[in-house]
Amino acid sequence: MIIIRILLPLFFLTLSGLMAQQSRVFDALTMDSKILNMERKFAVYLPPGYEYSQRSYPVLYLLHGAGDDQTGWVQFGEVQRIADEAFADGTATPMIIVMPDANTGKRGYFNDLTNDWRYEDFFFEELMPYVESQYRIKSEKKYRAISGLSMGGGGTYFYAMHRPDLFSSACPLSASLRNSSFEDFKERMAKDKVSVKDKASLQAYFDKHQALRQLELNDPEEIKSVKWFFDCGDDDFLYEGNSLVHIAMKKMEIPHEFRIRDGAHNWTYWRDSLPVVLGFISQTFHQ
Repeated sequence: MIIIRILLPLFFLTLSGLMAQQSRVFDALTMDSKILNMERKFAVYLPPGYEYSQRSYPVLYLLHGAGDDQTGWVQFGEVQRIADEAFADGTATPMIIVMPDANTGKRGYFNDLTNDWRYEDFFFEELMPYVESQYRIKSEKKYRAISGLSMGGGGTYFYAMHRPDLFSSACPLSASLRNSSFEDFKERMAKDKVSVKDKASLQAYFDKHQALRQLELNDPEEIKSVKWFFDCGDDDFLYEGNSLVHIAMKKMEIPHEFRIRDGAHNWTYWRDSLPVVLGFISQTFHQ
């Protein structure tokens, strides 16, 4: 009986210590958005040891694709397992991973043409300041990265293009980087019956959301301040747009990694991409 009384506290102490060293995922967190006038959901991955340590961590903003929400990377991307393994074997440094929801109210990571739906403003002006105040996050460009798949790959590309001062690295995966002409864009707006009072704003909006135009219009040195990593399957329907961006960056001598692997537009491909992404952004964090 005496032995049991001694061992039980030790057992529970050891058990609580082991549990505290495990990673944690919260996939239904919420915050209020004044910009979008609604409650927004997001998910957070906290690395092993977060609850025991006092230090701050780098952060990765990980964006989902069309049809998913903040739970996509958690459920189908297996982010917890993959991150745990990468941190355990030393191929990546422990970090906090933030996964926002861009599929409620309207779908997408950008402000709309009429500026009635301002998701991009929400992301930069509300979401980022909120999560970086709630968690022990290193709020510096050097320790902040962004990645995402498909629609979220497009979000990754354009967010880093629009705000290169905020991200040390950007990793678009199977990114939605269609390069339509301005005439095609105007026809689509007319078909969707989007009414624009200021016609000049149509060109400005097109320029801001067209991949090759961003390379033409933005400061090359600011683009170079971001470490770029692209990954797209050889059977992916978005292969062409990603390849055109790669060719344009090559001609402009903008350093970047460009990967074409066997695969299509699916979670099997992206689960294989994520460990490489974690390693790539970790190298940037360490520089």
